[in-house]
Amino acid sequence: MSQIPMTVQGAEALRAELKELKSVKRPAIIAAIADAREHGDLKENAEYHAAREQQGFCEGRIQEIEAKLSNAQIIDVTKMPKSGRIIFGTTVTIENVDTGDVSTYRIVGDDEADIKKNLISVNSPIARAMIGKEVDEAFTLKTPSSEVEYDVIKVEYI
Repeated sequence: MSQIPMTVQGAEALRAELKELKSVKRPAIIAAIADAREHGDLKENAEYHAAREQQGFCEGRIQEIEAKLSNAQIIDVTKMPKSGRIIFGTTVTIENVDTGDVSTYRIVGDDEADIKKNLISVNSPIARAMIGKEVDEAFTLKTPSSEVEYDVIKVEYI
């Protein structure tokens, strides 16, 4: 498996989720299975089957997180040379040339992306269009219906 780019904050969030799953959820599910077993016949025991299903999801997520962390390439943008270029982990402020709308995004790994928090995946079309650009440089984003031109206003290494 190839390396997965991830910010320091993204790696910390995955580690916290892994710790929660292993130390809180897994023991709670095991207790629920034991409790359901005490109710007798397992074939018709809905609580038992629900707990086993939860256990499957929990164990699957634990394996997924462990695999991602073992293949993670953790990038700390604060320790990178501040060249002014847009790279993975930078926070970028852009302006739509046509409308004047200003947006700020942080380029993060796929698992960290959350548009509601202005975190965009490094693999998203807009991030791919921005990578390598500098302040006062323009770039064009091709959308299905048109092309939108943006100017880079600010690049932050935070």
